[in-house]
Amino acid sequence: MKVTNSQILSVALAFALLGSVAIAQGPPRGPMHEGGFFGEHMLDFFSDVLNLSDAQQAQIKQIMESNRPTVGPLFQQEMQNKKAMMQLVTSGNFDEAKAQSLAKQSAAVHAQMEVAHARALAQAYQVLTAEQKTKLSEFMARRDQRMQQHMQEHRHGQMPPPPPDSE
Repeated sequence: MKVTNSQILSVALAFALLGSVAIAQGPPRGPMHEGGFFGEHMLDFFSDVLNLSDAQQAQIKQIMESNRPTVGPLFQQEMQNKKAMMQLVTSGNFDEAKAQSLAKQSAAVHAQMEVAHARALAQAYQVLTAEQKTKLSEFMARRDQRMQQHMQEHRHGQMPPPPPDSE
């Protein structure tokens, strides 16, 4: 499978996005967020996979931090829109026009957030060496292949085989 530059950028954007969201959210609020699961742990994971230097890690953290003022308010607006939609759903008096309006607002905010994340990820991607970009591309190709296989299995109603017996 040939990996394109856009796929590589998508992967780089994914890990930067996760970090940006973690920074935008502020302090951890629950078990999934303990220890900055979506920020520090994700950066640690990619640091291991790509063998990022301390300087590269610091640069990427700085990129995420510099994007916080843009991403944070957008994330908060997205959460407010989701909360408003859920209130509409559970109110017992569903208003389709109001739901359409909330959906349009959410889509606009989400688009702004995606652009901000893409900008940050593009900056983070530039921190990588050519070798790291190749490793990232290979990692993403394997991930995409696993995802496609998983989708095919579930699309055809197949269940994955059970794990081998350890005895």
